[in-house]
Amino acid sequence: MYLRWFKELATQGVKVNYQSVGSGAGVRQFTAGSVDFGASDVPMSEKEIAAVKGGVVQIPMTAGAIAVAYNNPGCTLKLSQAQLAQIFLGSIDNYNQLGCKSKPIRVVHRSDGSGTTANFTAHLSAISPEWQQGPGEGKSIAWPSGIGAKGNEGMASQISQLDGGIGYLESAYVTGLLQAASLTNASGQLVAPTQASEKEAVASITLDENLTGSNRNPINGYPIVSLTWILLHQQGNGVKLDPIKKAFGFTLSDQAQAMAPELGFITLPAEVLVKARQALAGIR
Repeated sequence: MYLRWFKELATQGVKVNYQSVGSGAGVRQFTAGSVDFGASDVPMSEKEIAAVKGGVVQIPMTAGAIAVAYNNPGCTLKLSQAQLAQIFLGSIDNYNQLGCKSKPIRVVHRSDGSGTTANFTAHLSAISPEWQQGPGEGKSIAWPSGIGAKGNEGMASQISQLDGGIGYLESAYVTGLLQAASLTNASGQLVAPTQASEKEAVASITLDENLTGSNRNPINGYPIVSLTWILLHQQGNGVKLDPIKKAFGFTLSDQAQAMAPELGFITLPAEVLVKARQALAGIR
């Protein structure tokens, strides 16, 4: 979800080579020292952090929701947690099992490793013991069914081209023929992905001392949301220090955060912004 942020940075006159970072590639290049910062929808592990010279600071930059998008005009999907898991397990394979007219369900999933997949499968593992014990979770998994597509744009295109297609992608990409299913949160409420419902769920994420955290199955709000982190060196930034602070000082500013909704993101809660700005000020 961070690529749109970097494109917006470029329009503000901040020079950012946003094509050189990514959830998987960005972490690898950041660790290797071939880029000045990285970005990821999944925090770095302790093992990954230990491999980085100069230490690591992971700073929340924005947040977003993962929608279950489908291409079936005239069908309104309101999915229980069991139904959501069963669709991607392949045990529900026709829309008539979900209260719509008969049409085969054609599952689409990411073919590339991604933070979107990691967060989506983490939610499936939280709501379904069968999923947890079977496919499990991660940036890349062995999918029980479906066809692959690369990136959020590829997912949106593939689902749009398939009559009866269904898959997961950032909510900002639900356009055109695509609709977003309402999903059931931990309290049993059916919730559509809206700015209000997504923001309510993001507010339930508690950060640890490293500013990382998640809520795989929120009680309130839309149930699949996540933060995105900027990966910075704690020290050793040298002459890049001021430009880095300028760039991410902007993304954490009230001005930039106010842009989040129109870009398809969620404005960070005020208490998260305070901690994120303090962390940015502390890099050397």
